[in-house]
Amino acid sequence: MPCNILLLSIKPKYAHKIFEERTKQVELRRVRTRLNKGDLVFVYVSSPTKSFLGFFEVDFVIEKEATTDELKHFWKEVKDHAGINYQDFYKYYEGATVAVGIFLRNVKKFENPIDLYRLREKLSYLRPPQSYRYLNEREYKIIMSLGGENPAAITNQSE
Repeated sequence: MPCNILLLSIKPKYAHKIFEERTKQVELRRVRTRLNKGDLVFVYVSSPTKSFLGFFEVDFVIEKEATTDELKHFWKEVKDHAGINYQDFYKYYEGATVAVGIFLRNVKKFENPIDLYRLREKLSYLRPPQSYRYLNEREYKIIMSLGGENPAAITNQSE
């Protein structure tokens, strides 16, 4: 099992770029996480979809201060992989103190995407986060099994 298991809320258009088009290979964030290579990230697709679509492993993470100069360098590193245009990139980081890029690998769409109401039958307390939330081992196993995946098949491959 991966060391860190994160649940991210992502807008439908960006989730589509990750799981369908495969054109988005880095997830941009305005807050730091404890993610390392090989950690697992579950994707909750926000309204109107409201479902858990799949997961990916972390390839690596880049963090920069969100200053004008650092954002210019950061944009050069992510522009071909972020699924976002220049204007939206700068608008997203406006007022931020940090710019984070989570690079993805081994993207896997669930065989059975999990509607929020279905997940709440097993984990009634689980609320999709505004930004992100760490999951425990029990939550991980339930989400994997509801999605049609074998929880034991996923291991930390960072070694």
